Amino acid sequence: MAALRAAKQALRKDLKRRVAALSAEEKQRQSEVLSRQLLRHPKYLSCEKIAVFLSMDDEVSTEQIINDLFKWGKRCFIPRYESSSSHMDMLELKTLQDMETLPLTSWNIRQPAQDDNRREEALAAGGLDLILMPGLGFDRFGRRLGRGRGFYDTYLERCIRHPKGKPYTIALAFKEQLCQEIPVDDNDVLIDEMLYEDDE
Repeated sequence: MAALRAAKQALRKDLKRRVAALSAEEKQRQSEVLSRQLLRHPKYLSCEKIAVFLSMDDEVSTEQIINDLFKWGKRCFIPRYESSSSHMDMLELKTLQDMETLPLTSWNIRQPAQDDNRREEALAAGGLDLILMPGLGFDRFGRRLGRGRGFYDTYLERCIRHPKGKPYTIALAFKEQLCQEIPVDDNDVLIDEMLYEDDE
């Protein structure tokens, strides 16, 4: 277990270094390529309730995707992380303007306040159709390396126990985040699909 943890930590460090070396222009360029891929993806087109992360500087930008969700009247859910645990809820975002009013966390990302009880939680609303997954690294076998807090793995376990079952999961990755193999343990939930810019 300690060896696995050490392997994950070393890989996180390497991946952060790889992404940090990308220019803002290159990250934006790849983000636009991936957004276009997603917006014509059959799963995305057929899904109604979609959870999307509000991206940080070292993640694929989801701004275009969120705009599209509202344009087509889909229901948009965003994460609210509890910093003291691995608990996360997916709460409904009503409008783009609504997003602008959300408070910033210590990680400098917007999320609903802990005492904001007026939003519907996705599982209480009947479950999600699709979750767009962030992460530091991914491999072609559906394995994902997160930031080590376990928010998404814990949430997916809750989805699996929900009557609707686990939603389809799509990871959005810079090609620099692709790995030969991600070390995983029994708590790591595999993702269904990964979108990245393929040069082949």
